[in-house]
Amino acid sequence: MRSNITEQSDTTVQSDITVRSDITVRIVDHAASDSAVLKAARVSTVGEAANREERGEDYTRGLIRYLMRSRHGSPFEHTSMTFLIDAPVFTVRHLMRHRTWSFNEESARYREVKPVFYVPDENRLLRQEGKPGHYRYVPGTAADREQLLLSTARAYGTAYAEYTRLLEAGIAREVARLVLPVSTYSAVYATCNARALMHFLSLRTHRPDAAYVSHPQREIELVAEQMEEAWSELMPITHEAFSTFGRVSP
Repeated sequence: MRSNITEQSDTTVQSDITVRSDITVRIVDHAASDSAVLKAARVSTVGEAANREERGEDYTRGLIRYLMRSRHGSPFEHTSMTFLIDAPVFTVRHLMRHRTWSFNEESARYREVKPVFYVPDENRLLRQEGKPGHYRYVPGTAADREQLLLSTARAYGTAYAEYTRLLEAGIAREVARLVLPVSTYSAVYATCNARALMHFLSLRTHRPDAAYVSHPQREIELVAEQMEEAWSELMPITHEAFSTFGRVSP
């Protein structure tokens, strides 16, 4: 969902803002294949000849399944994928907790932030029930949704108006950004290898058939689902083995 909102805030400051519900991920560069895993694994037994070997799909599948089942993870590290993510800041921060990745993010020190903010779409579960560690999320009512849209419009309009006021007063961008919410959209390059991606997917997707069922926040799960789709096309045999053996990183 995308829309432009002009909202009168409680401080009588008016600002044009854009709200979005989409979170986008696309792969922009890669050196990732099932054959790369095969060659990295084979070097341990045949040496430099591994780089010249030609092996069929059945052999590759069998070896990769063995590596996954036996938790031999290092051959999967000889791959690389770079994703470009456009997401709210709080989701980018979830991503950056995965410290084996490399990141470069849009900087609010060096450019003026655009008035683009996140609001959940109508499918987002809004209410939380239960104790810490045992939460469950349930749909909100139409009134909940209406209140969410109203409150975010007011907050975003006020925040961006104050941000603009600070810039116009000559305050540095790196200071003026303090008034912006974590729902502000940001762009980030994220690079990982297949082993790191599998670890990320094991934690950031909810799959009842996983060996260890995870319960991620929905916004970071949207990132993970798009990454997994792109990765499955690059390394279908590895992805198949990952899914078969409990979605656990080797």
